[in-house]
Parts: sequence; structure tokens; C-alpha cells
Amino acid sequence: MDRPLPQLDTAPPPAPPAAPEAEHGQGGLRDTYGRTIHDLRLSITDRCNFRCIYCMEPEDRFLPKRDLLSASEYMMIVDAAISLGVRKVRLTGGEPTLYPVLDTIISELGRRNLDDIAMTTNGSLLDPGRTARWKAAGLTRLTFSLDTLREDRMVAITRSKTSVADVLRSIDIAAAAGLTKSKVNVVAMRDLNEDEFADFADLARERDLDIRFIEFMPLDSGRSWKPGRVMTEKEIIEAIAARYPLSLQESHNPHSTSRHYEFADNSPGRIGVIAAVTRPFCGACNRLRVTAEGAVRPCLFSNTEWDIRPLLRSGGAHEDIVRFLVDAVWTKQAGHGIGRDDFQQPDRAMSAIGG
Repeated sequence: MDRPLPQLDTAPPPAPPAAPEAEHGQGGLRDTYGRTIHDLRLSITDRCNFRCIYCMEPEDRFLPKRDLLSASEYMMIVDAAISLGVRKVRLTGGEPTLYPVLDTIISELGRRNLDDIAMTTNGSLLDPGRTARWKAAGLTRLTFSLDTLREDRMVAITRSKTSVADVLRSIDIAAAAGLTKSKVNVVAMRDLNEDEFADFADLARERDLDIRFIEFMPLDSGRSWKPGRVMTEKEIIEAIAARYPLSLQESHNPHSTSRHYEFADNSPGRIGVIAAVTRPFCGACNRLRVTAEGAVRPCLFSNTEWDIRPLLRSGGAHEDIVRFLVDAVWTKQAGHGIGRDDFQQPDRAMSAIGG
């Protein structure tokens, strides 16, 4: 099924006075707040075989395939970003394992000497052979989405036929393939899964996993987000600490989205919390997002997008794409503004943006 293409600006934004013509690109991808971009989130499809209740409604439709970027167009963006200092690429969706030439994308990224090539997945479509090919081609790690350990809730949350057991099996497949220790993202929502936080800590200890709880953000297409449904970092950690005492881990990465906790008894595994609502980390954000149809989004919560697809399809040179990205990043906003009176939820849901 198709959904209408969102209205996008079709020309790159003008560079502010602080970015004279002669200096374009010389300082890498920097915004007007002094932040430098090193991390590219590349959504390679808007399609997903889940309809998670905090993301997509059952009636949500996908873009026409002709509007989506091709593998070669993604690589044109990646090459421009690398020339500007990007060192990490994460493949997102939708569900990226649905992308028909995913192996080609990973192989092409693997040839580009990046520091990290990661992918997010719901874990529904992994198999040993496929995962081993990704590892051989250069994929570094996988991040799995799993919001419950109870099968009945899995059905209710994802509106899919994928089971908890399926996702756990995929996590084992990733480990067997030799990928770096997997991360598991859990969207924490009041009146949904708050009674399972300590159970996820059990999973972290048993399988030596990084379990990351994400505060519920206003990125759902059904517009059901309310502040009262947000389980805060404090509440999440208190729920786990009642079973397993935790100690806050000192962070040496100023760009980390999560704060990490270790088990006080030195058991394997780790707990993280991405507290985007109650403890924003916008001041150290080093990420840039590109959607599946080529909308450049300087911020996850951007209300303005820049459509790079016409440039790619009109034969734009590498230097033109570089200039486009530099100008787009200059428009990156100071922060998401959740909680302010003038906050506006993005028109797109998470699946149409890319995580």
C-alpha cells in the first residue's frame, strides 16, 4: 500500500553568514551550535512487518517504491558524508531486513573503512547464513527491538506474528556469527511493560547483553503520546535496583545517547537508559538522519526536511552533495523541545524517519 509523499523543501537551505562560501565543508559537518556530525542514520526502507503501537497504526501506508532511494543513491550520500568526517553508519527503517538488496548495501559500506557499521532490526527475519554474510561483509553489530518478554504482550504491542522466542533466537544467531555484543532496545511505557523491567535485567545477566530502555517519545503516527505514559529513567532504574543493585558507569563518550549502569555484583550484561524526554542529550548530538526517500533530517524531531533526491537523480556531482549536506546540517536545531509550550510533534512517525 502507498501513502502520499510528504511535502519537502526541494532546495538546500542557504548557508548562514557564519559559513562563508570559501569555507564550505572545511570544518566537516558542523552546525551553528558548534556540534560536529560523525554519525549517519540511514533509513533504507519505510516498510515494516510490525505495527508497533508506539509507532505505526494498522492503516499506515508505505511510499511507492519509485520514490525510495536506490542502493547507489544511498552510497552517494554516504561517500559525501564520509568525506566530511562521518565515521559511523547505522542502517535503520522501517525494518531494514526487508530491503531487497541489503547485502549489497552492507558490502558497499564494508569497503569504505568506517569505524562502525550497525543496523537496527526487529529480529523477525534473521537466519544464520544471512547474518554470517553481513558479518563477513563488514557489519559490526545489531541492535534489536524487543519491548516485552511475554508472548501475549508481544502480539498486542507489535501486531505481528513474530514471537519473543523468534527474537531471542535471532539474538543468539548474531552472537554465533561473531558480531559485537548485541544491544536490545526496550520502549518503556506506563501501563504497558513497566512490570517487566527487572525481567529484562535477568535477560541482560543471562546472555551478557546491553539492555537499553528508551523513554516513550512523541513519534507515534496515532498521536497517542502523553507525558503521563513516559516511564522516567529514575523509575526504570528503581524498578531494576529493587531486584539487582546497580552502579552508574562513568561514560567516556560525550555523544552517547544512553546512561549506563552495571550490576553491583559484577554479573555480565549492562543496563542503559535513553532518557530523551526527561534528560535530553541534544547539546552533544552528533547525528544526521536521511529517510528512505532522501529527506535529510538534521534532528529526529526536525520540522523541516531537505529533499536530496532531485539532486541525486539529476546527476549532481559529489561536490554538490557535499554542499547540500553541509548546508542542511547548519540548520540543525538546538534541541527537540519536548515539554515546551511550542513543541510540535513531527508529522512523520518513527518508522518513516528511521531510528
